[in-house]
Amino acid sequence: MTLILNNQDVRDLLAMEDVINVLEFAYKELAEGRGALRRRSDTIVKSDTAPDAIYALKSMDGIAPSLGVSAIRINSDIITHPQVGENIRRVKIPAAPGERYTGLVLLFSTETGEPLAIFPDGEVQPMRVAGTSALAARYLAKKGARSVALIGTGWQAQAQLRAIDAVHEISDYRVYSTRKENRDGFAMEWSEKIGAQIRPCETAQEAVAGADIVLCATNSLEHVAEESWLEPGMHISSIKSPEFSAEVIQKCDVAVCHVPHGRPTMEFGEGAALPETTGLDVDTLAARIDLENMPTLADIVSGKVAGRTDDDQTTCFLNILGLGYQFAAVGSVLYKKAKGAGAGNEIPTDWLTQLEIP
Repeated sequence: MTLILNNQDVRDLLAMEDVINVLEFAYKELAEGRGALRRRSDTIVKSDTAPDAIYALKSMDGIAPSLGVSAIRINSDIITHPQVGENIRRVKIPAAPGERYTGLVLLFSTETGEPLAIFPDGEVQPMRVAGTSALAARYLAKKGARSVALIGTGWQAQAQLRAIDAVHEISDYRVYSTRKENRDGFAMEWSEKIGAQIRPCETAQEAVAGADIVLCATNSLEHVAEESWLEPGMHISSIKSPEFSAEVIQKCDVAVCHVPHGRPTMEFGEGAALPETTGLDVDTLAARIDLENMPTLADIVSGKVAGRTDDDQTTCFLNILGLGYQFAAVGSVLYKKAKGAGAGNEIPTDWLTQLEIP
């Protein structure tokens, strides 16, 4: 039988600590050469759904042999790039029936090849991004880090908040968003949820001043961090390549990337294009910071490369491109928990397999 799960199942079953712990194991396996992955692939054409919209079919996959699984994540998206305040944003349109989005993860057995589970990516996606950032902060933030500045208040930002609290004993939280109503609402909601006071700040500079950890989690396609933010001992982290300029990264004493390439492979249909912004010039950024030769998170976690070696160092983590490998790792934990709890619904695996040779 193949297990079908929904996002509520994920919320009920999966804890952030589960995500961080399995990712730590998986990155060690990756560093040892046992795990395998393919770079994300985006195929893009023009869309008539909205003015200047594009349709993007995105996929990424990976294999975690020690966990006995492989996974592929597939997104079918309608995307727009509106100007919001000072920045251009990447905004997905919920165009599926019922104003819904389409993102699926397929989990397979590496022993039999059969499909083990199918689940939406809506809950796992921000958890694996935030779990990766938090894992990096475990190795790169200074010992005794207590204060966090969060730049952004969206779905990725709330996951970053939950994850960082799992690896450091945070007592001082600040948040900034370009929209006052967003930062005030976020601070109120999440102060209650985590049982600690989150202070909304009028400026990004106010939020980051004196912070031990700065987490950028925006959907901006322009730079959001400044060199003047950097202080001795600070750890900064981004989830999109535009968030940090080359100057910010180069000023850090230690810079670590998630993977040594900055963009997915992309194919465009006629007339389809991404907006031209400074932040989207990923290839130029990658060349300026020598991304190809930068130590990776797997290097740091496995001990192949030293991370922070001094409390006064300024460290940086570029979590700028995700991996299907993460969905395999996290999916393995989710599947085991779901089977143990009797959660989800089952369909005959025969519906998804065949006697004919493909």
